Amino acid sequence: MPSKIAVLQMCSTEDVGYNWSVFERLATVAVSEGATVLCTPENTFYLGSQFHKIALAERLDGPLMARCAGFAKEHQVYLFLGSMAELDVLDNGDFNRQRCYNTSVVFAANGERIASYRKIHLFDVDIPNGMRIAESDRVIAGDTPVVVDTDFGSVGLSICYDLRFPELYRQLQEQGATMMMVPSAFTKLTGEAHWHTLLKARAIETQSWVIAPAQTGVHDQAKQRQSFGHSLIIDPWGRVIADAGTEPTVIYATIDSEMVKQVREAIPVQSHRVL
Repeated sequence: MPSKIAVLQMCSTEDVGYNWSVFERLATVAVSEGATVLCTPENTFYLGSQFHKIALAERLDGPLMARCAGFAKEHQVYLFLGSMAELDVLDNGDFNRQRCYNTSVVFAANGERIASYRKIHLFDVDIPNGMRIAESDRVIAGDTPVVVDTDFGSVGLSICYDLRFPELYRQLQEQGATMMMVPSAFTKLTGEAHWHTLLKARAIETQSWVIAPAQTGVHDQAKQRQSFGHSLIIDPWGRVIADAGTEPTVIYATIDSEMVKQVREAIPVQSHRVL
């Protein structure tokens, strides 16, 4: 059945309380506009140093996740939390060696946690402008693709850097996904070069809706971390339905899985595949 999806674009910081207040404000606006599905970017409630990220990590049944479940239940909406720092269940007690997962979490409209996905591809790069990001210093890679069934279709979960690996999205499609979720915090430099192109390619290749909530703007006082923004909603034909630009905001689209069926029947790529 068609559902109105809201994509929240945020500029998260190291202040969890501030980030929650921004989420709550944007999400409440989205609910008032009739959205029944809310989608947030990667690192929704914390974007800062890896050291502090570990200190704030929690289990999937932790207090912040309980607040998310409560919000979903109170407003009777699906909540696709872009990602949170999930505490490693194998924690050995040594804080200096402790790591976490970068995990997407999905809550149904009754507040139940119905899925979680641990980011498989970690962002370890030396960007040409001199910035080095080594996500694996503190984050453990997941190893399992996840598709979650909802009232509005089957959703394949991914996070940010996963976007550069089309084989993941093919697998999600083969597992029944009609929509791909891509919460991200793409850097300004790589976003300007690749963001729109990669997202449109994944939509066209898999003939699926692509929902990409993004971080935007400068995240720290030192101005060392800046995200590209431009949260996108793309239809199965590869058309951009909504683009959030570069300010914190909400964009919307009414999603109908029937369009996926129509596009896949018009160009039956999967039945033509030989490799």
